[in-house]
Amino acid sequence: MRNILRNILKNRLALSTVITTLIILVVAVLLAGVVTYFAINIVSTRVQQESLQISYAHIWVDSSGNAIGALMITNTGGRDVVINQIQVRGQPVNWDNTTAAVYAGTPKSTDTDLSYIAASALGSTYTATSGPLTLSAGSSVVVYTISPDSVSLNDIGSTIAFTVFTAQAIFYQEANVQAAPAS
Repeated sequence: MRNILRNILKNRLALSTVITTLIILVVAVLLAGVVTYFAINIVSTRVQQESLQISYAHIWVDSSGNAIGALMITNTGGRDVVINQIQVRGQPVNWDNTTAAVYAGTPKSTDTDLSYIAASALGSTYTATSGPLTLSAGSSVVVYTISPDSVSLNDIGSTIAFTVFTAQAIFYQEANVQAAPAS
């Protein structure tokens, strides 16, 4: 037994096997660290590209059954965003139709919530849009939709979903249908 231990200690190959194994382990750990750092870098830059916050979502229905929806969209991401489509209750809002128009504008600094504006008065405060909205980083836009499909007088008290589509993401906000205040 002593001879075997002496032969192992005197054998140069036994020592080099241990060192080779350690070198392989160190290289493997370093390579795994580099791959992990690269993956985290890729994922973190992709996640920060588009981020919208939808607030003050409302939808009102007046006594004649006409609906008006309103929401404020804030770009909290680090890049400009193009809002391609807005849906109310799963139905796309038609940008070009005068009966289902979209009005947009810059929020006032005093806006702590959005209030009901009759469809006839929207043009004096906000601008009618005919296509996708561009929202620069850090800015906000107020959007009013006139007569979104599938919302009627019978929906008062129920929950309606607003869905905002961009090039890379979908943003979702719910609102309760309210009765429009009497004018």
